[in-house]
Amino acid sequence: MQQILYFLKKFRFFLLFVFLEFIALFLTIQHHSFHKSKFINSSNTITGGIYNKANSIKEFFYLKSENKRLVEENTKLLNLINIHKTDFNLETFSVVDSIKYFQKYQYSFAKIINNNYTKPDNFLTIDKGTNHGVEPDLGIVNSKGVIGVVKNVSKNNATVLSILNRNSKINVRLKNSNHFGTIIWNGKNHNTIQLIDIPRQAIFKVGDTIITGGKSAIFPEGIRVGTIKDFLFKNNKYQEINILLFNDMSALGYIQIVKNYLKNEQVTLERNTINE
Repeated sequence: MQQILYFLKKFRFFLLFVFLEFIALFLTIQHHSFHKSKFINSSNTITGGIYNKANSIKEFFYLKSENKRLVEENTKLLNLINIHKTDFNLETFSVVDSIKYFQKYQYSFAKIINNNYTKPDNFLTIDKGTNHGVEPDLGIVNSKGVIGVVKNVSKNNATVLSILNRNSKINVRLKNSNHFGTIIWNGKNHNTIQLIDIPRQAIFKVGDTIITGGKSAIFPEGIRVGTIKDFLFKNNKYQEINILLFNDMSALGYIQIVKNYLKNEQVTLERNTINE
C-alpha cells in the first residue's frame, strides 16, 4: 500500500496531465462530428486488425483437425468414384460386396507417426494396423502422389516401405504415352528418384509427368509420382532419368491406404502362369 501511495505521489503531476488530456480528447470527440468519425474509423481499423490476428492464431490451432477432416472427405470421395452403384454404407463408405458393386479399390486414411527420409533404406510408420484392416502390400498415397507400400503390420500400427528405399520398385509410365518403366531410389536426394527400364524409343522432355502404370496389383493406374527433372541419353539408350517428386517426403502427415479387392486373383493367376 505504501508503494502505491509513493508511486501516486511521485508521478502525481504526470498522472494529472494524462487525466486532463483524456478529458480534453473525450470532449473534443463528443462535440465535433469530424473528430468523432475519425476516432470511430481508427478504432474500427485497430479492432479489425486485432480480430484478424486473433482469428489467424485460432485458425493455426485448428489446422490439425481441419487437415484430418479434409483427408476423411477425400477418402470418401475416392471410394465414391470407385463405386458404380449407389447401395453402400453411408457411415463407412465401404461396400458390402465389392465384386457385386464393381469396386476394385477401397481407400482408408491414416496418419504417419514416424518418417525416415535421410537413410538409404527408409521406412515410415502409420497409426493403423490389422485392427483397421491394414495388411502387407497395400499402397500408400496422398493427394500429391505415391508414398510407398505397407511392409509389416501389428494390431494398431504398420510400417511402410518408402519410395525413398533402395529396395522399392514401383511400376510407372509416362503420362503422355504408354511407355512403362520402374521407379527406384539411388539413396541421395530425398526429393528426387530415378526412372529405369524406359525403352529407347520413348519420347519425352523435361517437365513431363510420371504416373503409376497400373500393371501391379498394388496401385491404381494414374496416381501422380513426379516430373522429369533431367535425363542422360547416351550410347543409344537412356542412362539416367531423374524424377522430381510431387511429394515433399520430409513433410508428410495424413495418408490414404489403397486396397485392391482383386489383388489375390491377379497375383494367383500371374503366379500360376509363370509356373506352367
